[in-house]
Amino acid sequence: MSDTTNFDSWMKRDFIGYGPNPPNPNWPNGAKICVNFVLNHEEGGERSVEDGDTEAETVLHEFGPLVAVPGARDPATETQFEYGSRVGVWRIMRLFKKHNIPITFYAVARAFERNPEVAKYAEENGHEVASHCYKWRPYTGLTADEEEEYIRKAVLSFQKTSPSGKVPVGWYYGRPSARSAPLVAKVYRELGHELLYWADTYADDLPYWTEMPGGKPDEGLVMAPYTLDNNDFKMWLGQVGSDDAFAQHCIDSFTTVRDEAIEDGKVGYITVALHSRWIGRPGRFQALKRIVEHFASFDDVWFATKEQTCRHFAKEIPYVPKK
Repeated sequence: MSDTTNFDSWMKRDFIGYGPNPPNPNWPNGAKICVNFVLNHEEGGERSVEDGDTEAETVLHEFGPLVAVPGARDPATETQFEYGSRVGVWRIMRLFKKHNIPITFYAVARAFERNPEVAKYAEENGHEVASHCYKWRPYTGLTADEEEEYIRKAVLSFQKTSPSGKVPVGWYYGRPSARSAPLVAKVYRELGHELLYWADTYADDLPYWTEMPGGKPDEGLVMAPYTLDNNDFKMWLGQVGSDDAFAQHCIDSFTTVRDEAIEDGKVGYITVALHSRWIGRPGRFQALKRIVEHFASFDDVWFATKEQTCRHFAKEIPYVPKK
């Protein structure tokens, strides 16, 4: 049973951050910018009646937001998700292999169970697998015990689908509850696994430290900011009108951060967020191709997974407990 901790106490808000003088993480080889590509691989882990959910998935597919019929399967939605796992992920992987860029998979454990070949490819080709929990669903409506059960199922599942039995050191929910990070930390502590970073934050251009939920006084947790603006789901929301607009937005983000490093010494990083069934479609894929080719044309860029970024950050800027 989960404890009855006031999980909201972990979510202390900080409006100050690094202020006008952010630290320099000294990216390897004098890089001016660190770039992390994240591929959300959710296909097969989305809500579906087939998998025991009360209704089909209603977001992030070609139809826009839907009102699902309780208890009814949705073949059109199901097959769109199948496309990401059958086709889209491999198109995306070919591009990153061509440019020798390691990426981070935000992998739903259930999705890897449905296509373990993707899990095998990711690990054997130098990519990182971070946890997107066991199912891709909102977690605010669950009890603490129900959510903890999903966390434990995810850990066991990743151990089985990983060729080496590795458990992810980083987590990103996307739709977390206030108790999500404390519960993951609790489960990892009990099972003896390393929790290096938490990515459900959008608060900075650099990683930053917070205290480990339920941990020792000298134990920190790296907060690894994710992105909702350099994210291909903006096309689904209608916030960008074309693949050119999305590509340009990501390129502009890259330019701003790199220029600040050159002009002001404020070295940062950006994440570009992708979805297998979304940017993996032929008509959207060219946007990703333009983004990757533009970034790769510079010789002062460090392409890294989130784990690599956070380990480097932790080494350069160690955790200092707040007094």
